[in-house]
Amino acid sequence: MVHSLFMTAQEVADILNISKPYAYKIINRLNKELEEKNFIIIPGKVSRKYFEEKFYGIKINERGD
Repeated sequence: MVHSLFMTAQEVADILNISKPYAYKIINRLNKELEEKNFIIIPGKVSRKYFEEKFYGIKINERGD
């Protein structure tokens, strides 16, 4: 199964076993961090790689792999 670059609130809620409104709060927090680093964000969605880095400690290399 191929994953998209961005995660929805429903995906975040399912993975973390939390409510969808709380997933939106987490997405907003992560997107705020990305905006502060001058990244372009999509409201209501979060970068899958950034989510994985923040929650699982997976580092993103320079190529984005």
